[in-house]
Amino acid sequence: MILTQYYLSCLSHGSYLIGDETTGQAVIVDPRRDITEYLDDAEAQHLDIVGVINTHVHADFVAGHLELAEATGAWIGYGSHADAEFDVRSLKHGDHISLGEVDLEILETPGHTWESISVLVRERAGDDIPAAVLTGDSMFIGGVGRPDLVVSKGSSADDLAKAMYSTIHDVLLALPDETVLYPAHGAGSSCGKNLSDDLDSTIGAQRRTNIFAQPMSEDEFVAMITTGQPAAPEYFAVDAALNLKKRPTLKPGEDLTPLSPAETRAALERGVKIIDTRSPEQFATGHLDGSINVGVDGRFAETAGMVVHEDDELVVVGDIDRVDEAGLRLSRIGFDRVVGYLADPANAFAELADLMVRTERLTAQEMNGLGSDAVVLDVRNPGEREDGAIPGSLHIPLAELGRRHSEVPEATEVIVHCASGWRSSVGASLLRSHGHSDVKDLLGGYNEWAESLETS
Repeated sequence: MILTQYYLSCLSHGSYLIGDETTGQAVIVDPRRDITEYLDDAEAQHLDIVGVINTHVHADFVAGHLELAEATGAWIGYGSHADAEFDVRSLKHGDHISLGEVDLEILETPGHTWESISVLVRERAGDDIPAAVLTGDSMFIGGVGRPDLVVSKGSSADDLAKAMYSTIHDVLLALPDETVLYPAHGAGSSCGKNLSDDLDSTIGAQRRTNIFAQPMSEDEFVAMITTGQPAAPEYFAVDAALNLKKRPTLKPGEDLTPLSPAETRAALERGVKIIDTRSPEQFATGHLDGSINVGVDGRFAETAGMVVHEDDELVVVGDIDRVDEAGLRLSRIGFDRVVGYLADPANAFAELADLMVRTERLTAQEMNGLGSDAVVLDVRNPGEREDGAIPGSLHIPLAELGRRHSEVPEATEVIVHCASGWRSSVGASLLRSHGHSDVKDLLGGYNEWAESLETS
């Protein structure tokens, strides 16, 4: 048996290749849209990819099932409750997929979504102890999938939470303790809370340590799973729909188009959005007016999806060595309308000097010295704020700021903060792009502010 995990840190996303060395057959589970790595590994190991399984309709990225089917002729499998525009192999509880000696058994594990499944992997059909279970967004390491991202018509988040209770306690915890658990997401994902940095675990370890796996009533479980979840980016609903549609496939090796200063100026005049992928520190020293700062070294794609829309035309600004990376990462969430990147930014900025602005970042001491009229805006997630907040601060999670920016007073100074100072630059630049003129952000974020209190 071959079982390979591919982990994409910027989306906290795990995908998998499962192959049988005796027959050379393989399936890919929960693939991302750029599929070259799967194809290369399959070729190197003399495997034919015969199937693609999505454990559920993903919301946080565009899955690569169509790309793989186009490249290999593989069938596409979804849980039986999925309704797709393309041909799907409907997978039901108890179904077996034979790759040769390696056997895959489908477990219906609803709760995150109704069509959610897990894939039980046996090295040989009939093994009493499965080698692994790929749980998708049902059981995570330390957590479980949230029930409120894509709620089907006619049901509620509470209905899905009750289904998840049964999935965890009646289905997954019924597996042998030795079974290795591989989830579709890890720490940082907005698909659940309390997720671990670990990339694999066992059913036994989760039985002991996962707070959602402890003995409790259904009502207690529902209350726990439906509170304190991260704010979900608006693009999640878009990607969930895309993952059931026929759509254009991603073509490998397509680089972004370089734009001259004149072409960039023309693009801005027709309403193109600028995504500046440099660090907050670089961004503050000078950037094109209206740019939104989403540093490529952070959770770039997910964060960009919080602050621009999938139908926006985009121009990327940043390190020339990384603009194609930024374009690829945007395409992973279905943001394909990147018209190009600003070539030679240093010289281009000089030619576009009339469009350049600088912004200010405050230390905690400087913020504490401001007058009482200043508005402090906290863009952290609800669970983060439970651990402490700056008194009197306005709270709008970054994922909601684009649609709620009008709640921020325009005629006064605004200081944006997050936990450590990366998201605050995103939020501050987003507010400025919406016409808020007097916006600064807090260096070091809440963590630095809290430490300043201890040392004062």
